[in-house]
Amino acid sequence: MYKLNGKTLRVGRAFTVGDTQYPANWLQLSTEADRNALGITWEDDPVRADDRFYWDGDINNPKALEDKEEVDENGNPLYVQVLDNTDPDNPVMVDTDERLVTKGLKSNMIAQVKHTAGTLLAQTDWYVTRKVERNVDIPADVATKRAAVIAESERLETAITACTTVMLLIEIMNSQNWGE
Repeated sequence: MYKLNGKTLRVGRAFTVGDTQYPANWLQLSTEADRNALGITWEDDPVRADDRFYWDGDINNPKALEDKEEVDENGNPLYVQVLDNTDPDNPVMVDTDERLVTKGLKSNMIAQVKHTAGTLLAQTDWYVTRKVERNVDIPADVATKRAAVIAESERLETAITACTTVMLLIEIMNSQNWGE
């Protein structure tokens, strides 16, 4: 983006410097020397951090790795609530015995890995059912592929569980190799 005195200049929009107004196409038609003469500089757009791992794309604001049991402002535990319709004229929310937990990145990424593995395995589950119900062998290539998916899922889950930083978690997630 083009900047002049800290202000962003939009391409395709007219702008004024001092008493001179420049037309909307000036930035596109000008040379670097023309822009430099006016003090116009180029700044790359800021790189946004991956929103899956950082709040608001801010590299300095990572999401929590671990699950967090929620508490109120006084430090008292919070519980999952359900609607109690015992009195239809006055339905109310009531606490259950289940603690309210905000899932961290590790739990969410493990769930994603399990979902991916399940989706990949579901394509060949009928071979397993056929083997159990009719004792028809599973083709070797299918068994090999299923074993590879299971191994990759186990590798990722173990690595995610052991990771200690968001950057390491990103590396783990980028290392997924589910085969074809």
